[in-house]
Amino acid sequence: MQHLRKNKRKLGKTVSHRKAMLCNMATSLFKHRTIKTTLAKSKFLIPLADHLITLAKRGNLHARRQVYKFIKEDEVVRNLFDNIAPNLKDRQGGYIQAIKSHYREGDKALVVIVKIIS
Repeated sequence: MQHLRKNKRKLGKTVSHRKAMLCNMATSLFKHRTIKTTLAKSKFLIPLADHLITLAKRGNLHARRQVYKFIKEDEVVRNLFDNIAPNLKDRQGGYIQAIKSHYREGDKALVVIVKIIS
C-alpha cells in the first residue's frame, strides 16, 4: 500500500518538538518581520506563515481563534491582524520571501533569510 501524500520530512525531532519549534519561529517572524534559519526549517515555516496571514486577512473572530492555536502572544496576534494583514490585502498569496544567504560555518547548512513581503 502506498501512502503518497505522507510527509517524510522530520528534521530529526519529535512531533511535539517540531510543532513547538514552528510556533516559535512563526511568532518571531511576525514579531520581527525577518528571521534567519536553515533552508530545511524554512520549508516548514513558509506554508504555515502564509496560512496564518490568510487567516488574518479574514479578520473575523473564528480566524483569530485559529491563529491563537499557533501564536500564543497577544501582541503578536494583534500586530498580525492590525498591521501585517491589511498591508497584504491585495496579494493572493506568496506573502513570505526566502533569500538564500550563506553556508553556516559549523555544519555547512544553508542559511536563509525569511521575511514578510511588505
